[in-house]
Amino acid sequence: MSALKLREAGYTNVTVLERGDDVGGTWNRNRYPGLACDVPSHGYSFSFNLNPDWTRSYVTQPEILAYMRDTVTKFDLWPMIRLNTGVASAQWNDATSEWNLITDQGETISADTIFSAQGMFGELKYPEIDGLSSFGGVALHTGAWPRDLDLTGKRVAVIGSAASAVQSIPEIAKDAAKLSVFQRSANWILPKVDVAHPPELIEQFRTDPVALQAHRDLLMDYVGLNAPFTNPATNAESEATGRLAIEVVEDPAVREKLQPTVQWGCMRPLFSNNYYETYNRDNVELITENINRVTENGVLTNDGVEHEVDIIVLATGYVVDKFASRIPITGRDGITLEDAWEDGAQAYFGISTTGFPNLFMLYGPNTNAGSLVPMIEYEADYAIALMQLMDDQEIAWIDVKREAMDEYNEVLQKAISDVEVWHSGCSHYYLSPTGRIVTQYPYSMFTYRDAVAQPSLEPFECSHS
Repeated sequence: MSALKLREAGYTNVTVLERGDDVGGTWNRNRYPGLACDVPSHGYSFSFNLNPDWTRSYVTQPEILAYMRDTVTKFDLWPMIRLNTGVASAQWNDATSEWNLITDQGETISADTIFSAQGMFGELKYPEIDGLSSFGGVALHTGAWPRDLDLTGKRVAVIGSAASAVQSIPEIAKDAAKLSVFQRSANWILPKVDVAHPPELIEQFRTDPVALQAHRDLLMDYVGLNAPFTNPATNAESEATGRLAIEVVEDPAVREKLQPTVQWGCMRPLFSNNYYETYNRDNVELITENINRVTENGVLTNDGVEHEVDIIVLATGYVVDKFASRIPITGRDGITLEDAWEDGAQAYFGISTTGFPNLFMLYGPNTNAGSLVPMIEYEADYAIALMQLMDDQEIAWIDVKREAMDEYNEVLQKAISDVEVWHSGCSHYYLSPTGRIVTQYPYSMFTYRDAVAQPSLEPFECSHS
């Protein structure tokens, strides 16, 4: 998407370095059963390539990945992309006013500007469980699901009960001889209106782009207008819906274990139409006893019970607080991005961070809101507009001023502190190790859109050489 927008703005010397074997990012790396988007399909489309062919309200991973590939082909972006090429490090050179990148193959590449499009979900998070390496069966992370894994007739343990677990557990249960779910904390899981799009609707969208755009706009208004979790009445309504959904569980003891003890929104909201009913299956067991360790044969809980399994699935999420610093990036005065962010990742509009000239981040700190695809478009448009301002004034590099970034983040963190549910005592991925919330945006998606709509060089230190 950024490559296309850069090309349309007149920047033709653009190279996309993709560490994977295909485009699609997280939708290429992830392929666990049941993987789907939790944003309505037409709201998860590029504004410049609306997709009339989405088959249902919330599409699954294969369909999203196909859309990503088709977009690259449609706009002839393949010549700009180098697959299987990761970045090992990047260092700013003050003398030449450029970045020197070293790929994981040892090649050096120079660039005037870097767009860091790593996002939040590029590094798997593994749990610290004693004995995990001693397991004699197959242990895998949902984010590294083997293409040829056969669960038929297997005894499977799923450790975790958040996003990837909620999506994969109903599918795993269909094939496994026995499924043991190890739950640390019960999450709120709400149903979603997920229906197949009838052929006549798809045909209408194919032949009437005005109708397709109007449908997308309607969804964007729904997703983009409201700040998250700030309406007590809406929060209470969501909790009531969640409690009602749990009622499908037949065993009262299991039903009680699945009841969340935290407020709606404290942890990432989850959605499923078949998660709870999975616990009515004879081959599914919910375990809330804490895990002591993994043995050669399975999972030992603190009550002394060894749960023998053939496969352990780690549904334990991602390291989401590093953003661009997952790659060793060294900016001005030899400061690394990791050191600059020792108190938690922060940036101006989530895009620029002090000390790192001409580095623009997409899906950077505190930009998680609404639908990811349009949010990244807003960010890319802002960065490219800054580049055009630089060209107009013959500026070689820009670096956001410390006071501008600090002032922005002071206001931002104050707004974050006002979102009560994020501070109501649960464990969630929003926090950095220092306790700073570094992922969430506390306003509406459209508030962000409007904030970055009129870029200015005033908050930046500018150099003409």
